[in-house]
Amino acid sequence: MSMEIQGPDTARAEDSAPSLDRDILDSLTTLVKRAGAVGHSIADGFGLAPHDLLAMFKLDSGLAMKELAKRMGCDASFITTIADNLEKHGFLHRQPGQRDRRVKILALTPEGEAAKEVLLAQLAKKMPWCYALDEAERRCFRDLLRKMLDAPDPNAGTAASGEDGTEEGTCA
Repeated sequence: MSMEIQGPDTARAEDSAPSLDRDILDSLTTLVKRAGAVGHSIADGFGLAPHDLLAMFKLDSGLAMKELAKRMGCDASFITTIADNLEKHGFLHRQPGQRDRRVKILALTPEGEAAKEVLLAQLAKKMPWCYALDEAERRCFRDLLRKMLDAPDPNAGTAASGEDGTEEGTCA
């Protein structure tokens, strides 16, 4: 039976990890809270709820309601409320699916596309990573976020799929 002896540097690294992890968690929750407040403010300016704003960002040319729910991480029944509100503002229209008319496809109207561009421009001016980081740092930040999101969840036992063909950058 052999026993591995750890030096003082190993012990210090292990001791600092919980502190570092707490600092990361604290910073991340503060960043998410700040980003959420910015999103709420911008959505309010358009008379939208924050989840309506998120739906506009997730919508591409045309998307089934069920797929939008998946992208937003919410129940499909909630998408009806979002679609109703965006439709009321003239930002979205529904159309039946080509293969299955029971499926409703959501698409932004020209007004919705224009509003989305204005919303994105406002977010770009106000989100901390847009004004606090240069382009290389933003690419690094994006790559680190993708790395974390694509990592296998040790609690789920399966790997997350994230191979979207994008080139990974490096952080200096």
